[in-house]
Amino acid sequence: MLLITNGIIITDESLLDDCDLLIQDDRIARIARKGELAADQHTEVIDAGGGYVTPGMIDIHSDYIEHMTAPRPTSLIDFRLGLRETEKELISHGITTMYHSLSIFKSADYKYRPIREPENVRKMIDLIDRTHNSKHLIRHRFHARFEIDNLDQIDNLKSYIMEEKVHLVSFMDHTPGQGQYRDLEMYKKTIRGYDHVSDDNIALLIANHQTKEKMTVDAIREIAEMARARNIAIASHDDDSLKKLDLVQSFGTAISEFPITLEIARKAKQKGLHTVAGAPNVILGGSHSGNLSAAEAVHDGCIDILCSDYYPASMLHAVFQLAGSSPMELVEMFKLVTLHPAQAVNIDAEYGSVTEGKKADLLIIERLEPDDFPVVTGVIVDGKLIQKTNYRI
Repeated sequence: MLLITNGIIITDESLLDDCDLLIQDDRIARIARKGELAADQHTEVIDAGGGYVTPGMIDIHSDYIEHMTAPRPTSLIDFRLGLRETEKELISHGITTMYHSLSIFKSADYKYRPIREPENVRKMIDLIDRTHNSKHLIRHRFHARFEIDNLDQIDNLKSYIMEEKVHLVSFMDHTPGQGQYRDLEMYKKTIRGYDHVSDDNIALLIANHQTKEKMTVDAIREIAEMARARNIAIASHDDDSLKKLDLVQSFGTAISEFPITLEIARKAKQKGLHTVAGAPNVILGGSHSGNLSAAEAVHDGCIDILCSDYYPASMLHAVFQLAGSSPMELVEMFKLVTLHPAQAVNIDAEYGSVTEGKKADLLIIERLEPDDFPVVTGVIVDGKLIQKTNYRI
């Protein structure tokens, strides 16, 4: 058993600064007034040092594993090494459940990553699946990001779903002129940021993308039905119109990832969709693509989930940045990275809040003077203390 004391417990309703928390096996056994839970010789006492005791963060969209396994276009790191080193980083940022968002692309016009080749995607999916039955630190899950022009890989996606190796599916369309790249000048700027490409070649890229064959709605609907039958959540990506929201919801989409504008985010919420924005957007002060401001949308109430997208450290810092100095605002902001993502991917019965009976995935977060910089000093997953960090003077 573990007994956490001298901490401020963040539940999904309030801050408890006068309570202790008892963990038995892999569960939160009791939360009681300080001193009521007596420790015996079988109980390890963890002093939270006055820090916050929070749920472990759940990241449902991050392609960080792609960076860790393919840091350069010509470099491919051993996948086992990449995954092990990634999870060591993730726990330092407070992420205890990661939906690794592998991109299943047909082709890359810029920023080629060998991890996106079909044989490498398969290897990584199988490795993620094997972690469930071997020693590991965090909970690894697979988020299939499927580009809808990748017709050759439809059968493979179906196989991954039938093999029960998929935990979230999103359908993506990065065609310039709509979605994320509805602003063609921003698309051109992005391309030029990765490589020296002439205006003529960019024009050719745009024309090729805008005329390419894509999955039919019926084909998307078939895969969505396969996923939903297995309790796998469906997400849309870069929603930019009410028409698209209606379409994606027609085949069972529950999550709207990165709605392009505040108006569309509001419409998505009104339609009952979970809405996702990137935490880097918060700490950068806006979208790198010139789209929705995540901070504005969170305070507007139309974004209810933050993901790390490409920068795992951003989730922790975005939460505290959004909350400011308000204790109750901190309670609400933590839901963006804990309870709300758990609800979106159908795991909230076990994860996402500090609640008696739920799995003991917990963090201890302290704030360092003089700037109140938040740091993770303790991580517990499935009731086991997997990291304790002591900052020194």
